[in-house]
Amino acid sequence: QVQLVESGGGSVQAGGSLRLSCAGSGYTFSYYCMGWFRQAPGKEREAVAAIDSDGNTNYADSAKGRFTISADNAKKMVYLQMDSLKDEDTAVYYCAARDSYDSRWWFRATYKYWGQGTQVTVSA
Repeated sequence: QVQLVESGGGSVQAGGSLRLSCAGSGYTFSYYCMGWFRQAPGKEREAVAAIDSDGNTNYADSAKGRFTISADNAKKMVYLQMDSLKDEDTAVYYCAARDSYDSRWWFRATYKYWGQGTQVTVSA
């Protein structure tokens, strides 16, 4: 059974940093594409970043230059380093995984497995 567990959320002032972690289990981690999504109150869940099994990364425009996604296949961990946080980054952040190729890294319906989410609150 595939399980994804996020951690590292919290409250931070604007301009600060947080590092989110996602621990995976129950599958061959290195063959999966991993993504981070977020959902703010009253808004749709949106893609933030993704990393594939070759280490290729993609970012939403809102995350480029501020966020960095990385993976440690040996530890079955995925990370999202978030710097220069803004109040509009406030959301629940979700880790997601899929086991098939799809060029639409941002398309949440292509991700089969999801974590429970971790809250990130940025105060201005």
